[in-house]
Amino acid sequence: MAAELAQIEQAEIAEIIDGKGIADSIHAEVKNEAEIFNRTYGRFPGLAFILVGANPASQIYVRNKGKACAATGIYSVTDTLPEDITEATLLARIDELNADDTIDGILVQLPLPKHINEEKVIERISPAKDVDGFHPISLGRLMIGADTMFPCTPSGILELLKRSGVKTEGKHVVVVGRSNIVGKPVANMLLQKKKGANAVVTICHTGAPDVAVFTRQADILIAAMGSPESIRGEHLKQGVVVIDVGMNRIPDATTKSGTRLTGDVHFASAREIASKITPVPGGVGPMTIAMLLKNTVKAAMLRKNE
Repeated sequence: MAAELAQIEQAEIAEIIDGKGIADSIHAEVKNEAEIFNRTYGRFPGLAFILVGANPASQIYVRNKGKACAATGIYSVTDTLPEDITEATLLARIDELNADDTIDGILVQLPLPKHINEEKVIERISPAKDVDGFHPISLGRLMIGADTMFPCTPSGILELLKRSGVKTEGKHVVVVGRSNIVGKPVANMLLQKKKGANAVVTICHTGAPDVAVFTRQADILIAAMGSPESIRGEHLKQGVVVIDVGMNRIPDATTKSGTRLTGDVHFASAREIASKITPVPGGVGPMTIAMLLKNTVKAAMLRKNE
């Protein structure tokens, strides 16, 4: 009975980290920075999207990013290219955007059709315009702790932690997932000897016989393995801060669509244990676009100050 009461008390004080609210604050900051840039240089920061094919999810992502640009004063263009475009033609278009002085950032929406080498496309983008933070030069600079264009979702996670008052210095951060987009970069960002980082970091993944051995040690858990609701409350230690990066659509007969969006963490059981937790949706998701906008203004300023 005492244990049950303790769990109820913990659930009542657990804080939901409002990613949308924090992202809205960043949007306001970006709008102000874009206006200052325009007053100083006579134009707004520019972002080019390249969308190849007609993938419905990619179309939605690009449309939402374009709306965010319009709302914050960033000039944006979208190149919608056919599914059967040749790799050479796509690379030539990137070269044109690299040379366009009105464009400060270039984002090629992934995934690309199978006949196009994604690595070659990413490497063709000028590192100065790599607002996604995926170029090998950007990732290399991240690794050594130098300033660079940081990948949007990992930098959004660090902003969530900072703006939620979560101290990372000396804390044990466990990252579940080893992708080049989230797991590896966020781990490297958090282990740097810097303010807002300086954590002790463990990366675990599906190669571990029992991932829970590691998740139960975490002061801060970052779940980014793309496995719906696989981390539950019993896999966590009391008071952990949970950042759920997962975006999984699973069947749910109780909804009109027959599906629902969920994270990699089982939210209901985890929030009985966690001190702070991000929801899905409304947690990490909005931060990705917010940090893309932030990177675009940063790229514009850096290019002007070269």
